[in-house]
Amino acid sequence: MVTTKLLEKALTDAIKERKRTIGTKQIVSSMKNSKLVVISQSIPTERVKKIEESAQNDNVPLIHFNGTSVILGKLCGLQFRVSAISLSSLSNTNVQAILKEYETK
Repeated sequence: MVTTKLLEKALTDAIKERKRTIGTKQIVSSMKNSKLVVISQSIPTERVKKIEESAQNDNVPLIHFNGTSVILGKLCGLQFRVSAISLSSLSNTNVQAILKEYETK
């Protein structure tokens, strides 16, 4: 499983600053406030499609995290599973850097 240092830092910072939304339903309803959405492999296909559609409609970049919700939760520094998380406090420069780094892995 490959994670990037930038993504890891962005996730932990967002958790600390409480500038994030966790959960598939919450993310879909608050998509317009999101800068980046990360979803794990643990989400059922129909929910993934809903999130993808919502992200595409609001032009929000989406990362398909190559791991389970347990691993994504640990990466966020949380004691529970995180199937999907959206970050609302990232700068556009950081978003582009994370996407670029994630694509090269």
